[in-house]
Amino acid sequence: MYRRVIKPVLFSLTIEQAHHAVLLLLRIIGLIPGGRWLLRKCYAVEHPALEREVFGIRFANPIGLAAGFDHNGEAFRELAALGFGFVEVGTVTPRPQAGNPRPRVFRLPKDNAIINRIGLANRGLETTIRHLRRPHDGVIVGCNIGKNTSTPAENAPADYLKLFRSLYQYADYFTVNISCDNACREGATHTREHILQILNPLFDFRRGQNQFRPIMLKISPDMSDEVIDQITDVLLETPLDGIVATNGTHSRGGLHTSRTTLEKIGSGRLSGAPLTHRAVEIVRRVHTRSGGTYPIIGVGGLMSAGDVRAMLDAGADLVQLYTGYVYNGPGMVKAVCRELIAAAEKPAAMRAAGESVQNGGNPEASAPEAVGTAGKASDGESEEERRPGSGQK
Repeated sequence: MYRRVIKPVLFSLTIEQAHHAVLLLLRIIGLIPGGRWLLRKCYAVEHPALEREVFGIRFANPIGLAAGFDHNGEAFRELAALGFGFVEVGTVTPRPQAGNPRPRVFRLPKDNAIINRIGLANRGLETTIRHLRRPHDGVIVGCNIGKNTSTPAENAPADYLKLFRSLYQYADYFTVNISCDNACREGATHTREHILQILNPLFDFRRGQNQFRPIMLKISPDMSDEVIDQITDVLLETPLDGIVATNGTHSRGGLHTSRTTLEKIGSGRLSGAPLTHRAVEIVRRVHTRSGGTYPIIGVGGLMSAGDVRAMLDAGADLVQLYTGYVYNGPGMVKAVCRELIAAAEKPAAMRAAGESVQNGGNPEASAPEAVGTAGKASDGESEEERRPGSGQK
């Protein structure tokens, strides 16, 4: 249905028009009694093999929606009903901002990719608070925070702290987006000094709170391996709780879209299939350098269940979809979850089959075994018990 009917209609619109239409439709469904229940019946999958415990939070499944889809937190409950294990809203800035002039988002169908230079368009902190005050109904909500474009780099820590303090009671975790603004100079924003200037006030505020909110750091795929290692060392040496890897890339290498078309589109971050290899590579590097003891959310180029499994195998505890969801439609989360369940059940099924053969084809002679979870499910101890310093180094 989606590929034959809905997708052609949505792709006949500009990507922002299609995005606004989908959000509006979801909000309408959410207002109808039983609307979210119907979405869950159609799209959500529940199974013990999907469950994860990460930074002390129990996730029904490891598949999340990346920031950038629900900028203002207006449809997080409806989006969760589509099967997502968690929804990250934002990027939120302290003051509303319109972003860059349109057109500013472009599909590259030949590459299963998107280029965007929206510029963090959102309605600001107060609007997001108004939306997130609504009952969460068990939905895990992450909040992606960034500075206003007009805020000078030296004042950026104040923007992040204001957002963190004001949203603290409404979000389950926070993602600090230092590679957020398409116009920002990443060479300046990815230095250890700049990162710590942003993070330290957040750590200080959190120490005085009764509730613990994990803080993640979102990084760019355009960083060198050396810089990735330096940022991973920040993770090891501070109370930072994990890494979100990665944002979109400014690279245009290896695309099938013509050079003429790309020049006409101009600047912006590229997301989708061309990013898959690099995103998985970075997750594996962070996982290896950190000893596999810190949470990683893998995002970037996850276009299929195979891509998700590769990201989890590389060391991600959770993953996020965006461009893959745009191209594959609302059935993608269900398909990925079923693939993860099948992967989790396969070893137990093979063992049972082997034991049946050994017992002369009598399956009743084999003791039943519990199905193990795929990826990195909790083994009975909490994430904070596993990590050094129990989350407060």
